[in-house]
Amino acid sequence: MEQLTDLKAILHSKRANIYYLEKCRVMQKDGRVLYLTEAKDEQLYWNIPIANTTVILLGTGTSITQAAVRMLASAGVLIGFSGGGGTPLLMGTEIEWLTPQSEYRPTEYVQGWLSFWFEEGKRLKVAKHFQLLRIDFLRAVWNKDKDLKNEGFFWDDQDVTQAFSGFSTKVEQAVNVTELLLIEAQLTKNLYRIAVGRTQQKDFVRNYDSTDSANAFLNHGNYLAYGLAASTLWVLGIPHGFAVMHGKTRRGALVFDVADLVKDAIVLPWAFICAKEKMSEQEFRQQILQKFTEHKALDYMFETVKQASLQGGEL
Repeated sequence: MEQLTDLKAILHSKRANIYYLEKCRVMQKDGRVLYLTEAKDEQLYWNIPIANTTVILLGTGTSITQAAVRMLASAGVLIGFSGGGGTPLLMGTEIEWLTPQSEYRPTEYVQGWLSFWFEEGKRLKVAKHFQLLRIDFLRAVWNKDKDLKNEGFFWDDQDVTQAFSGFSTKVEQAVNVTELLLIEAQLTKNLYRIAVGRTQQKDFVRNYDSTDSANAFLNHGNYLAYGLAASTLWVLGIPHGFAVMHGKTRRGALVFDVADLVKDAIVLPWAFICAKEKMSEQEFRQQILQKFTEHKALDYMFETVKQASLQGGEL
């Protein structure tokens, strides 16, 4: 059986895997975590490399044993329950995350985060900083991703530059979080329009409950980003309730703040591209996870949250 020291060999920020599982049973067997699927005439076991995994999402038709949870916890893997396809059940509002209860996470980051969080002005400053960094990340990704360019997504296209025209100034001049959220919503709406134009997904309307491919892929990709964000915050020891931008009444709001750093750059364009290509959910998921790894999305989240924690209101 692997020792705890072996399981911690890969830093969370460098881990490559997110799993979404459905219609299977997750269990511990011979010192490994496996998932069992039942084919027509046989049972198939598949290994999960837990030392290189950040998040496991359990969708419909899944069960998990206590022994498997214990091993996943020892490896620092977050477990999330979701509806089918990685999106919530109709009666749910957000994924329920089960976080490993290690008592040995660092304290400097949560202490740094709380040192500014109770001052509204400093909290707003960090929220603005996050908004500007999400644009920096989008610019970097769209500038170097050859696959996106092949699909017609160029950072310096006129409609793209127009969408971002004045964005930084508006963010800097925002007087409260409500105003900042309106600025963000308008930008995302413009990005939807650009993606629709590039992929000819006419008649698109953003609807979280819609069953069309573009909306389903956006939901699915966003929840994968939430998994990375939740993992980042757990490792750094920062509770999800201390958000800088999303609603103070939402327990997981900081997860949404951190996930926003990468959603527009990666999830948004690929949701529309994969819908145009009529990909399956599994193919879309593989594409998104590949792009998260290629562009070091998890690294970016870690760097951003650590910087905000240690510098806080001095950003």
